[in-house]
Formats: sequence, C-alpha cells, structure tokens
Amino acid sequence: MRARQIAEEFPVIPSDSDALEAVRLMAEARLPGLVVTESDGTPVAILPASQVVRLMVPAYVQDDPALAGVLSESMADHIMDKLGGKTVGAVLPKPRPEMPTVNPDDTLVEIAAVMARDRSPLVAVVAGKELIGVITATRLLQVALGSL
Repeated sequence: MRARQIAEEFPVIPSDSDALEAVRLMAEARLPGLVVTESDGTPVAILPASQVVRLMVPAYVQDDPALAGVLSESMADHIMDKLGGKTVGAVLPKPRPEMPTVNPDDTLVEIAAVMARDRSPLVAVVAGKELIGVITATRLLQVALGSL
C-alpha cells in the first residue's frame, strides 16, 4: 500500500494560532499531534502531544522527576497557564526539527522509517507543498496488521 492510499484528513493549525486552543483541539479529539502550517497552508512542522506534555513540566522536574511530588496542588492546577498568550509557533521545539513528511508513493516501510527516525506519532503526506493527508502511527499499524 502507498501513502496516498492510507492518508487521512486530519486537523491542521496555522503557526500563528493560539497555543492553548491547539492543545484543547488535541485533547478533545485525542490527537497524537497536529500538523502546523504557514498562513498559506504549507505544512511546516508537527506539534506532537508529547512536546506539549513536556511544556507542562518545569525543566528542573524533568531533570529530577522525584521533585514532582513537592509541587503543590495549586501549582499543578495551573500548569497549562504558561501557554496562555503564546502562539503554536512559539511552543514548537527550537531549533525546529525537520518536518516528518512522506511522498504519496512511499510504501509502508518508508513511512515507518520516517516515523522511527523522527520519533513522530504522525507524518504528513505531501506532494510539492500540498498536504494530501496525514498518517498516524496507529493508522500505519492498522494497515500493516491488515496486510499480514
């Protein structure tokens, strides 16, 4: 099977959109991430949900997870506040990683290789600058299991 055959429509969000709204969309739709586009619709990045989770945790707690137990409940209740007023572009990792994309004619193995290399839960299927659709890791697994 080729990428164009398994690509699905998927929510995209412009890089100048509100970060908190993007997170809300991810959470409500249970998405593994979002495709981020420029204002002209050109895909430029993937914002994985795992990156948003990292933003929730202070760097010193990431360095020593045992410190998470000393954070107060009121602090924990406000962990998403730091996204307020920020754009999606502002919360993307710096430097921005290469956009995980595949060509419409790529095979399952080629798609899996890009996901594995980039540790991305999804890839964009792109022809030129046009977004054809998105393939999530779960969609890829579903198709791979169906072809056994």
